[in-house]
Amino acid sequence: MFSTCFIRRILLLFMISIAALLPAAQYNVKDFGAAGDGKTIDSPAINNAINAAAEAGGGTVIFPAGTYLSFTIRLKSHTGLFLDHGAVILAASHKEHDGKYDPAEPNEWDMYQDHGHSHWRNSLIVGEGLINISITGPGKIQGDGLQRWDTDEEGAGNKAIALKNCRNVLIRDITMEKCGHFAILPTGVDNFTIDNLTIDTNRDAINVDCCVNVRISNCLINTPNDDAIVLKSSYALGYARATENVMIVNCQVSGYDLHTLLDGTFQKTQAEAPDHGRVTGRIKFGTESNGGFKNITITNCTFDHCRGFALETVDGGILEDITISNIAMRDITNSPIFLRLGRRMRAPEGMKIGKMRRISISDVIVHTADPESASLIVGIPGHPIEDVKISNIHFLVTGGASEEYRTIDVPELEEHYPDPRFFGKIPAYGFFIRHVDGIELNNVDIRCENEDMRPAFVLEDVRNAEFNNVDTRKMKDGPTFMLRDVKHFKTVQCESAADTELDNVKEKSF
Repeated sequence: MFSTCFIRRILLLFMISIAALLPAAQYNVKDFGAAGDGKTIDSPAINNAINAAAEAGGGTVIFPAGTYLSFTIRLKSHTGLFLDHGAVILAASHKEHDGKYDPAEPNEWDMYQDHGHSHWRNSLIVGEGLINISITGPGKIQGDGLQRWDTDEEGAGNKAIALKNCRNVLIRDITMEKCGHFAILPTGVDNFTIDNLTIDTNRDAINVDCCVNVRISNCLINTPNDDAIVLKSSYALGYARATENVMIVNCQVSGYDLHTLLDGTFQKTQAEAPDHGRVTGRIKFGTESNGGFKNITITNCTFDHCRGFALETVDGGILEDITISNIAMRDITNSPIFLRLGRRMRAPEGMKIGKMRRISISDVIVHTADPESASLIVGIPGHPIEDVKISNIHFLVTGGASEEYRTIDVPELEEHYPDPRFFGKIPAYGFFIRHVDGIELNNVDIRCENEDMRPAFVLEDVRNAEFNNVDTRKMKDGPTFMLRDVKHFKTVQCESAADTELDNVKEKSF
């Protein structure tokens, strides 16, 4: 005869099994009054559906096919939005429609980062202090009514999705188009997964700020006028917090004309950005960089018609333990690789200059890079970038610079906004390296399409530099290395320079 305890256990297991088979609670926004006709303001009905799901302990808010014209949608814990095929959440215009977005909340720290980073509530979809939330597809978020510039204008919306101090967040499978200043802005969000998004927008796409444990994967992102994927660590939360434990995998970033990723034409006329060099669309760390960046992996990504990598810390944060690998770049509009340690110091008084160290970059192919730029690895006097290893690099650069470029004096710009374009013309066609302690380049092949009179590498104020198996073939012989104030310099198996070991080199070319 079975004991009472045993029977209770059997009943409990049976109930758990039945509960696992039941569908999650679903709340159709049309059951709460949403019209989905693209004319009626549906955000009140959507928010009622979210509230009903939250009050019941959680559930999924369903958007069937239709266009849902909306102002601010407020997420709740343990709830998700699901946009079905043909479903579009359309950001309303506060000037054209009867309504307004939630006002931007006050932030006493807003002088330390851009206005858009300091406020979240003036957004199409917003969540603050939440756990266990999701936004999934295959539908679309269309941000037509959002403003793309920082603004205090009453009623205006600035971002498509803004999250602050949340945990356990999933955004998957949706499409986003023309989404204001930021398509997705998470600040202080931990355990965050972004997967299989297609974004074609007119400013920043994804800005990950002060977040921990982040996975960004399988995304197609087109941002001709700003950055595609950016890691930041601002002071917007009122304290310095690192962005750390981040993986960016299997993503494509580009700077095609707006909308032409989604329509499949991939146009490059730069209708909105006529200066070719200002086309953006890249992966970047910075510029907001109080808290720093730690333990980050980027792999299997492609860049097309956009800027190259930018790793920057200029506001006191420590950038360390970074691995970048398996990258293909094509039609790069400025420096393929840009590492910058600076002292802009947009931070509370007393913040010390940051550090940049332990960076590995490997297996990178670049086809056609800007003729006047080079890859830049630049610290500032007394604060070198440390321990950089670059391996298995194949660069085809446009070239074409005259001998006069060799005499160009590259400005320090210690307190300046960090971007390669501000350094102007560069006296190297491969790498310009300054204020660095510990750099190693292995298996590097750099070629010029057009005759170029610059050296491949210019090193200034560099300690402990090693070049192994470097090939710098171009149309006309010229110096491979220009060294100024370099100590402990070594080359091994470099075709255009005899194997060399030099200490205390002040100025020398090979």
